[in-house]
Amino acid sequence: MERQIAIIGAGISGLLACKHAVEKGFNPIIFESRTTIGGVWAQTIESTKLQTPKSYYQFSDFAWPSSVTETFPDHNQLMDYIQSYALHFNILPRIKFNSRVIEIDYSTPSDKDLLRWDLWGGTGGPFSDTGKWTITVQDVQHPLAEPQVYQVDFVILCIGKFSDLPNIPDFPTNEGPEAFDGEVIHSMDYAAMSDNDAAQFIKEKMITVIGFQKSALDVATEVAKRNGVRHPCTLLFKKVYWTAPEKLIPVIFQNLNRFTELMIHKPGEGFFPWLLALLLSPLLWIFLKSVESYLKWIYPLKKYNMIPSHSFLKQIYSCMFTATPTNFYDRVEEGSLIFKKSQAFSFCKNGLILDGETKPLVTDIVIFAYRI
Repeated sequence: MERQIAIIGAGISGLLACKHAVEKGFNPIIFESRTTIGGVWAQTIESTKLQTPKSYYQFSDFAWPSSVTETFPDHNQLMDYIQSYALHFNILPRIKFNSRVIEIDYSTPSDKDLLRWDLWGGTGGPFSDTGKWTITVQDVQHPLAEPQVYQVDFVILCIGKFSDLPNIPDFPTNEGPEAFDGEVIHSMDYAAMSDNDAAQFIKEKMITVIGFQKSALDVATEVAKRNGVRHPCTLLFKKVYWTAPEKLIPVIFQNLNRFTELMIHKPGEGFFPWLLALLLSPLLWIFLKSVESYLKWIYPLKKYNMIPSHSFLKQIYSCMFTATPTNFYDRVEEGSLIFKKSQAFSFCKNGLILDGETKPLVTDIVIFAYRI
């Protein structure tokens, strides 16, 4: 009998899981709460594009079209690519759009069977001979309608790390957004707006963007571009991170290969790998220190006290590498983008109170862009 698999989410991972399941002879069904595929790429700000070279960001069995010549395609090109993949492998008919999964449960004839779930599937395999997964799904367009219930043999969660979970910290009473007369949103709320709606939302407003990772830098740069020096955008952050221009990223990726792996000490390594890493590690150190020196040379990091306290290598190890948005430091130099560093802050009636400052940072809109 054909096994049915439920896949939650129609982003890139969900599409890949579906295609693979079909190839293995299973019957997959994808539940997607939105009206389109693409996951996080379906809702992005106007200026969003890849920060990974497209040769490192493609399906292994479906290459980028020759018409895409850019090293870093924008989000529209990426969505076209994802759509083409889904059409090519006939995945779209298997997707139920506007279908939000509200409950997942496992039903089994006996409670004793649950005790066997220290083994996958109760038997060590992916499928159980007795139990079924019950998926309860709500139609997003008809929230008052009775939810539908599906029974499947296996569930694959492809909802993503950043799926509909805005990271807004907790504040003491009367020091959070409730004390603020302006608006407080998350970058994913801003990204969900159409380009025209986003432009109208920030028009002639004093905006403060909080964070220093990709979303924060992209949003702040876009706001600064649209509002200019008359209504400068403030980028508020706790810690500075290294960012690199697009032209340098392919060079970094090409050098982070299997040969580079030999230069790094690993837990439990033997004597020869330890000796090899000891002898070769200076090469990696020289390369990455050269990158740091280059970034200090092309960007006014010292001028704005933006030199990170950690090494470029440590940031790469932490998977926190970010591309510098186009014209980012040009916006800083012209005055449409202002840096503010603070270890703590709170809200007040007309803005934010920063750590160590007595005067509030006057702002109309606060956009949280924290790393999850």
